[in-house]
Amino acid sequence: MALEATPMTFSALDLTTELPAAALEIGGRPASVPLQNTDRVASRMVGYFATCMAPCRTLPGEQLRGDVTKLTRSVLTLAAEMFDRRAVPDEERLTEVREAATQWAREAVPLGTILRAYHEGIRIALGLVTAQAKADDVDELLVATDLMLELLEAITVAVSDAYVEEQHLVAREHQTAAQTLASALLSGRGSSALARQAGMPVAESYHVVAVSVPQHPDERDPRVDAEVAARRKLRRLQSALATVFASRALALLSTKGGTLLIPNGDDAPPLDSDALDQLAKAAEVPLTATLVTSDTDQIPDAADQAHELLNLVRVGGRAPGLYQMADLAVEYQLTRGGPATRRIATILDALDAHPELFDTMRAYLGNDMNRQLTARQLYVHPNTVDYRLRRIAQLTSIDLATSAGISQASIALLARDLDRTVARRL
Repeated sequence: MALEATPMTFSALDLTTELPAAALEIGGRPASVPLQNTDRVASRMVGYFATCMAPCRTLPGEQLRGDVTKLTRSVLTLAAEMFDRRAVPDEERLTEVREAATQWAREAVPLGTILRAYHEGIRIALGLVTAQAKADDVDELLVATDLMLELLEAITVAVSDAYVEEQHLVAREHQTAAQTLASALLSGRGSSALARQAGMPVAESYHVVAVSVPQHPDERDPRVDAEVAARRKLRRLQSALATVFASRALALLSTKGGTLLIPNGDDAPPLDSDALDQLAKAAEVPLTATLVTSDTDQIPDAADQAHELLNLVRVGGRAPGLYQMADLAVEYQLTRGGPATRRIATILDALDAHPELFDTMRAYLGNDMNRQLTARQLYVHPNTVDYRLRRIAQLTSIDLATSAGISQASIALLARDLDRTVARRL
């Protein structure tokens, strides 16, 4: 809503002090005169902000009457002095502007609301200064406009820098508190006292998530600093976590992955495939995650289980995505050990001397038993694939032409891979 100069006109005040010779004059009087009654002008401006600017209508009344009015008076004083001196205030004179921006950043007042108020205030002030201009005041009007634009630029920079710096500080404080609380919960020390100290609530239960973050293409580019690219990837992922989960997710992450604790409740956004896709898009890499829901006091055990499931996803060569216990029940059970599991893992020992048979079995199962596709993948003739499948049956009694044989081969391969993974760890 435009505000014309006419309804904001004020009667000129008699000057009681002698102005410097360089003071800018418009309409036969000092340009600063319409701004010198700061209480009256500030009151009218703040009234306009409250009624005509939608973002400002959301501010508390006491904030408009107090902080905003005080700051408006201060800026009007700066503008009046600027016209008298024909010079824009230096950075030291903008201390109050920066301090107010810092406070509003802490109170989460939108930066756009703050900047729009300053722009509207400067526009109104310029209208007041130029309202009594005469035909021969063109040069003075140009000077006044330039001064106002320079003042607006200085204020915009001061406000933006202070606001963003404070937001970064708040974000670091929140991140530190979140990491402290996450570490405590993962170690089984999630007491209410610790939650109060961190300034964050503790939910009754959590989705405990183990996540794997692969390398970004930039990390493999010799022309790019791999460490810098990895940190940028991590910052993008952390920023997306705050957005997707409304800053409620607790995270302990490195550039390769880590653990997330997401409150489990009706009012908390859940981690589903869509949410994981949003995180992957932000990180610019495909993510793999495993989820276990747990009561708060059971989080350490749930985290161990989630990371064990994540390892099963990796060993099984599964595609990136979100997995839960139901998706990995067979694999998980095979890791529990016992005579049956050990026996299954040895079924394929007869193929140890024939690596090409292992390759054929994996490719055949991976291609949904398609002979032609398997042959192309292995760069052999389809008849060679048939021969190798027969040899596998002869050596292991696993007939890959039957559903039972296919199931047996899949489980045996998985048990073998899991067994060897455990052996390498030992």
